[in-house]
Amino acid sequence: MAVHQEARLEPSNGNPPDRNAPERRPASGSSRGVDARLPVALLGAGGIGRMHAQRLRVHPDVCLAGVADPNPAARAWAEGLGVPWCAEPAELLDRVRPGAAIVATPNSLHTAVGLACIERRIPLLVEKPIADTVAEARRLADAARAANVPVLVGHQRRHGVAVQRARRLIAEGAVGRVVAVTMLAAWLKPARYFTEGPWRRQKGGGPVLINAIHDIDLLRHLVGEVAAVHAMASSAQRGFEVEDTAAAVLRLASGALATLVVTDSAVSPWNYDIVSGESELYPPQVADALYIAGTEGALTVPQLLHWRYRGASPEQRHWHAELTREQTTLHRRDPFAEQLRHLRAVAEGREVPLCSAEDGIATLRATQAVLESAATGATVEIDPEQGHVGGGEGKGTGGNAGRLAGEAVETNSGGSQGGGR
Repeated sequence: MAVHQEARLEPSNGNPPDRNAPERRPASGSSRGVDARLPVALLGAGGIGRMHAQRLRVHPDVCLAGVADPNPAARAWAEGLGVPWCAEPAELLDRVRPGAAIVATPNSLHTAVGLACIERRIPLLVEKPIADTVAEARRLADAARAANVPVLVGHQRRHGVAVQRARRLIAEGAVGRVVAVTMLAAWLKPARYFTEGPWRRQKGGGPVLINAIHDIDLLRHLVGEVAAVHAMASSAQRGFEVEDTAAAVLRLASGALATLVVTDSAVSPWNYDIVSGESELYPPQVADALYIAGTEGALTVPQLLHWRYRGASPEQRHWHAELTREQTTLHRRDPFAEQLRHLRAVAEGREVPLCSAEDGIATLRATQAVLESAATGATVEIDPEQGHVGGGEGKGTGGNAGRLAGEAVETNSGGSQGGGR
């Protein structure tokens, strides 16, 4: 068994910080006279927003500059933290002039709030999904490109050490040419999850858009782009308007095939958030959620079990031959904290976004293809050039429209909060 320590990533572009960039003032609520940390505005104080706030308060590189959320409870919470509060995001951005912003509002507000940041040339981290439709996401990405403002999308699993090591192993040829991938995202959500958030029983609130979007993003990040999807969905367990279980076959641009099963209604350890040990909210289990098989080997994530034949010749590499299993164990790291470190580096021009706006669009597009295929029974071909699912552009998550930014719309949560599922 090889034991390695995961090193911190070096800046992606190798450029030093821009010494001519305008100086950012420290957060108004900081208890330090001079705070060298980058002040970050939190736009949205639901479950995921509060999780970000917890880390911003103790992070060595960034700090909480203020909170924008119309909910009166958010105002009391911000005052308790000793930071400025505003009802509207634009008001807070003008008041504190942060070095970066986190957009953690309901999905339907991501584009409008993101555009407010871009107009002020404020780098932003927008929670997943990047927007509620591909068309709205494209508006945001195009505006950011035109203004040269970096956008980072909150698919935090990319910042985990196991995922980063898996990506490296695959790039180094550990599995050869990827042939097949299996993804499992199964767990049992309690009844109160749905009574506390009735929108989770409606269109846009199911496990495909809340949970499986992360698994699809991992698939893209580790293996490659999705070219076509055929899926089925069921609501047989809970009887809600929205699915509780879905299964999909995804054809990748490389020709590899992947299968995905997602459910929030079954007892199972096979869910990345449970088996990764990256969240303090779930008792960690020693299991895997992602299985990758290739022409030279196989790899599991997050346990990083690597299977291969040691024989060099084709005659020594076949189903009757002995397989060797190796495992790399890593020092754990909070992916959300690492994402905040990366946000500062991106804001200062030292790194490029690990999950860009274009990445966010491609992941949303593939995830919506799962729902479209399940609804129509047809295979959905994805057109990467046009930026939309064939015939399916504009089919958004739907269920979040009209809710206050102060509500915990955990479709954005990225899986860090127990209520964010």
